[in-house]
Amino acid sequence: MTLIVKHLGLVEYEPTWRAMQRFTAERTADTPDELWLVQHPPTYTQGQAGKPEHLLNLTDIPVVQIDRGGQVTYHGPGQIVAYLLLDLRRWKINVRELVRLMENSVIDVLAERGVTAAGREDAPGVYVGDAKIASLGLKIKNGCCYHGLAFNVEMDLTPFSYINPCGYAGLRVTQAREVGITTPLAELEQRLAQLLSSRLQQHLESKHEH
Repeated sequence: MTLIVKHLGLVEYEPTWRAMQRFTAERTADTPDELWLVQHPPTYTQGQAGKPEHLLNLTDIPVVQIDRGGQVTYHGPGQIVAYLLLDLRRWKINVRELVRLMENSVIDVLAERGVTAAGREDAPGVYVGDAKIASLGLKIKNGCCYHGLAFNVEMDLTPFSYINPCGYAGLRVTQAREVGITTPLAELEQRLAQLLSSRLQQHLESKHEH
């Protein structure tokens, strides 16, 4: 199964989101699945069920109301954002399995560099101790998904202090640089793409064996 990987660099949030919506609306049974790797300029995104009270301080950072699940989060330069545009039926994967697969791919990237991280049953995402290092959110439409994960690498974390990240008051946020990882962002992005791709293939193969 092919997964086309696109490294798109620093791109504005809103046009990228609209492009994902278009891609998903227009895709056919023959459309190959894609993985987009990007960074965004400073942007807050508020999920469908997002409560305005989780925005504690309004700054000049734009707030975009979007169609993924979850509450408010922050995107900025120095954060790897991986968007998965997949036909879930094709990969024989359900949403829960895909969330685990995304979490485990980030956990692997960190583990390879000596950092222990874990997912949490009650709050999707990846945590180093009690601090969140990656957040996740998906939108499913007609059996296909878009949105994905955001992995903090080397960014200004200050804007996180102006929100309740993902709706959790006082949730600590960390990043790869803070936990001692000095690998260049581009290299981490490449590795994350490889892991997401290989884990999807492994998942599909395991379904075929049964």
